[in-house]
Amino acid sequence: MEVTAKLKYSRIGAFKARLVADLVRGQNVNDAIKDLTFSPKKAAVIIKKLIESGVANAENKQVMDVDNLYVKTITVDEGPFLKRFRPRAQGRASGIKKKTSHINVTLAER
Repeated sequence: MEVTAKLKYSRIGAFKARLVADLVRGQNVNDAIKDLTFSPKKAAVIIKKLIESGVANAENKQVMDVDNLYVKTITVDEGPFLKRFRPRAQGRASGIKKKTSHINVTLAER
C-alpha cells in the first residue's frame, strides 16, 4: 500500500529542490524528517512538511503502520515561471523568471 502527497506551484527552483530530494529518497520517514530538520536549505522545510503530510495521510487511511514507512519515490518537476520585470538604466526593463516547482512524494511500507 502506498500514500502520496503533492505540492504544486512551490516557489523554489526545481534544481535546488532536487538537491534536497536526493538526500531523503529511499530513507525511513523518521530519519528523513530528522535529516531535513537540520538542513540549512529552504527546500528542506518544504519537503519536510510534505513528508509529514504524507504520514498524516497514512494515519488517516488507517491501513498502514506509520513506523514502517519509507520514502519510496520523490520527484521534483518544473512548474510555470512567474514573469516579472526589473527596471534598468535609461528607462529600459529586463525580464526576470521566478521559478516554481511541483513536488510529489510517495510513501510505502517496508
